[in-house]
Amino acid sequence: MDITFEFCDFENPQHLQALAELINHYMTDPMGNAEPLNKLKQLRLIDGLANHPTAQVLFAITDSKAVGLATCFVNFSTFNVKPYLYIHDIVVLTEFRGKGIGKALMQKLIETSVERKYCKITLEVREDNATAQTLYKSLGFAECEHKMLFWTKKI
Repeated sequence: MDITFEFCDFENPQHLQALAELINHYMTDPMGNAEPLNKLKQLRLIDGLANHPTAQVLFAITDSKAVGLATCFVNFSTFNVKPYLYIHDIVVLTEFRGKGIGKALMQKLIETSVERKYCKITLEVREDNATAQTLYKSLGFAECEHKMLFWTKKI
């Protein structure tokens, strides 16, 4: 399977449609466990990402169709005094899973991070998502040492 990659062009209607469809696919997946975004929230998502100073959306494309995406943000490490990549979402359409697309997408993010001289890549993964954890481990990701917890306060 031939896989190519494109960063989202927020002026490209096909990219915007693919972004909304893939995010909704992720949200309604058991790992997302949420309701899909309505049209208004889709527009707000696109506007928010397009206007966020460090947002990056990378598509995995096969046969001219976006079949996966990673939504990322560039952050800054005070300890390393360098930028780093934070992967917020990664999704592959259900019918394309198990074909190496997620791994190829992650490898492209690693390659891009090395080229841009980022000091690290971080992500969060659900404790019950063994498939994703296996993928991430195969690419050299591991729990932080000392183990970190991801906490949240909803506002």
